[in-house]
Amino acid sequence: MKIESLKLVYFSPMGTTKKIIEGIAQGINHSSTEIVDITKPEERKKQIETSENELLIIGVPVYFGRVQTNAIEWLNTIKACNTPTVCIVVYGNREYDDALLELKETTIKKGCIPIACAAYIGEHSFSNSETPIAVGRPDTDDLRHAESFGEEIREKIISIPSSRLITDISVPGKYPYIDMIDSKKKLSSVDFIAVDSYCLQCGDCAKHCPVGAIDSENSASVDKDKCILCHACIKICPANARKIKNDMIKNIALRLSETFQVRKEPVFFL
Repeated sequence: MKIESLKLVYFSPMGTTKKIIEGIAQGINHSSTEIVDITKPEERKKQIETSENELLIIGVPVYFGRVQTNAIEWLNTIKACNTPTVCIVVYGNREYDDALLELKETTIKKGCIPIACAAYIGEHSFSNSETPIAVGRPDTDDLRHAESFGEEIREKIISIPSSRLITDISVPGKYPYIDMIDSKKKLSSVDFIAVDSYCLQCGDCAKHCPVGAIDSENSASVDKDKCILCHACIKICPANARKIKNDMIKNIALRLSETFQVRKEPVFFL
């Protein structure tokens, strides 16, 4: 099967999913690569079209056991034509539940043909010095695994004459997908960020917010309805001026940190 180019698509507020996708692309080692970073709100306003001569690699984070909402909404707009596709989910060392199945089935409905799927681990968005969860992931071993996975994908592509001959890949998950709507609503309405006097009003938090929830002229102003709890604004702050102030969020982070300390490893499906 001849692949003319790679198209890398990822939603990655803290760069963990991006690293995995880039590692896989490095292993595939194709000379022509296009990046579509749908973390940026302006990129999600654009629609992409792909052909059977391209390889589409999609990476998304797992939120509440599902594909992140903004990412899945954008994925439902793509137009593909028998496009071989690599489906990647990245989760914070808890579980990826139905997210990989959801991503796979969504791409199929849009005209893609999954050729490989995988679940990787990234540092949890709730992780901090007090509640460490998968700190530093993806690490060197994870990225080495991603590159090796990319090499295996390349070999599989070479061995298949046409995308129409790609056989179905079975991945874990159940349909109907896990229903976490109530939990999402409960958390998304929480005012959980405190901004102290060390704030420089540099605008980095607003710039990096993937949903435009922070006022660029007043970083303490956060639209709770838009916020997706990615904590990118907290981790990106150069003055360390943003903190978690809500006990419910703190307790969830503590429980995750205590319960999911055992290191989980990437899994892939070819």
